[in-house]
Amino acid sequence: MTRFEFVACSELIQILGLRADDERELAEILEKVSLDCVHYHTHGHFLRHGFVGAPYPNDFATWAAIQVRDRVLGERLGVVSPLDFSSLEELREEILTIIDDHLGHLNIVPRVIFGDPFDFMQSRIVEAPTGGIADSLETFRAGLARIQPSALYFHTIEASRRLGRPDTDFAVWLRESLGLDRLAAAVNRVDPYAGSLERLRTELLRLCDAELGLPLETGLPPAAGPESPGTA
Repeated sequence: MTRFEFVACSELIQILGLRADDERELAEILEKVSLDCVHYHTHGHFLRHGFVGAPYPNDFATWAAIQVRDRVLGERLGVVSPLDFSSLEELREEILTIIDDHLGHLNIVPRVIFGDPFDFMQSRIVEAPTGGIADSLETFRAGLARIQPSALYFHTIEASRRLGRPDTDFAVWLRESLGLDRLAAAVNRVDPYAGSLERLRTELLRLCDAELGLPLETGLPPAAGPESPGTA
């Protein structure tokens, strides 16, 4: 049986030097940037808000609502889930369609007045082994309770990018190494974009506890911070 190794991650961020002051400029630049940039401002948003879910689940929605103070566009962009799209290009097209439709109903293009412009960025994920190892569902559950949020991001949201499929690293290991097909399927059904990474941790622990026959009200150990990665 292959053991599961918990891996955390960090971002090496690159500022692209592209800036939007209004929503029309946002769409025009978004149409041209790399897919790595699209990933950073949508999927990567969750790595930067690991503990507490942000009011809006991607950088485009956050900017429209907070900096431009266009709550209508912010809400419309905020309901876009990356899980609904098979590629980053399709996700980009949906965001562009929403912005174009929104602007089509306005006489004036909303722009930043008292807020900050939108700076386009992209990043590269750098792996950081935690030393945490699991060789059973019990040790997997223990490690899952202690790993830092970036490890949750790496093994769920980033995993789909690496594997080129919707499976998370957790689900693949549970199915292929432990033969827990039902639990693996349940883990894959948890939406990692519906809230914070800590909410995701809570949902995954609940599924493990149910499989282990533990009380669902079992207390959750505190997550490890960046200085002290958890071990399983």
